[in-house]
Amino acid sequence: MPFNIVRQDITRMKVDAIVNSANTALKMGGGVCGAIFKVAGASDLQAACDRLAPIQTGDAVITPGFMLPAKYVVHTAGPVYHGGKCGEEEQLRSCYLNSMKRAVENKCDSIAFPLISSGIYGYPKDEALRIATASIQDFLEEHDLEVFLAVFDKAAFTISKQLIGEVESYIDEHYVDNHWDRWRERKLLDVEIDALKAPAPIKALAEVSAPFASINDLVGNLDEPFSTTLLRLIDAKGKTDVEIYKRANIDRKLFSKIRTGKGYAPSKRTAIALAIAMELSLDETNDLLTRAGYTLSHSQKFDVIVEYFIVSGKFDIFEINEVLFKYDQQLLGG
Repeated sequence: MPFNIVRQDITRMKVDAIVNSANTALKMGGGVCGAIFKVAGASDLQAACDRLAPIQTGDAVITPGFMLPAKYVVHTAGPVYHGGKCGEEEQLRSCYLNSMKRAVENKCDSIAFPLISSGIYGYPKDEALRIATASIQDFLEEHDLEVFLAVFDKAAFTISKQLIGEVESYIDEHYVDNHWDRWRERKLLDVEIDALKAPAPIKALAEVSAPFASINDLVGNLDEPFSTTLLRLIDAKGKTDVEIYKRANIDRKLFSKIRTGKGYAPSKRTAIALAIAMELSLDETNDLLTRAGYTLSHSQKFDVIVEYFIVSGKFDIFEINEVLFKYDQQLLGG
């Protein structure tokens, strides 16, 4: 997917480029910066940096990755936080945008960031995350690039207490464990079996024959493949293909495969992401998922969280993914 949050050591990531949150002198530091230098080979990476130093806060330069799994290291100088009134936000935004520009200029297909300036530079983690997400989202509107945000823990995800409270309440009200869900399904099945055993009421011929045309139409519609339904909904919502796959956090190649492959069934999280991108209602979402062979279940916490956002009319996929990450769930996209 174009933007993914991962809990992973950035020095071990097999991407085209990783980002080093550097100082303006491009000297080996501590923390993530020090780890990147050590794995790459400190002397080789420092020599490459010395040829490019110094840089300004917000700028970004690129060097080889040397012994890292990544081909390149993009070095960007993040701002020191001074209360947020000294241009720090624009400088931090520039760090992300300039880093991604260096990656695209060097024909990279993927790049991984740490949460820049959120360590010893003192940027509040929630603000740093908001700026990172917004900057990456804006860049991906115009470019095809797979972007990862690598974090060591969930401390950065200090999502608003109100939102988390609402999600927690929704989970408490709607989430049921598998045992209860299976019991309920068995009870429903018993009711359906009893209904089948009961004799059907006799109806007049006119009552029986009148609905046939609409039933045939309904059956035909139920057999409509996922891709056909998807394209029909995109048109009905007045959106373009590009708008939808960008908002769904899926790449162009995957969307093209879904669009042209009438028998292609996307993953459940990709299908949900497309529903979110089109701002479908809960009924519309369930209908679309059914055509890919899925359904939303109250026995799955992932499904309940997604359902909360749909019924609340909140369709920002990046916000949804932040909450899913906090709950250790898979993220939406593909």
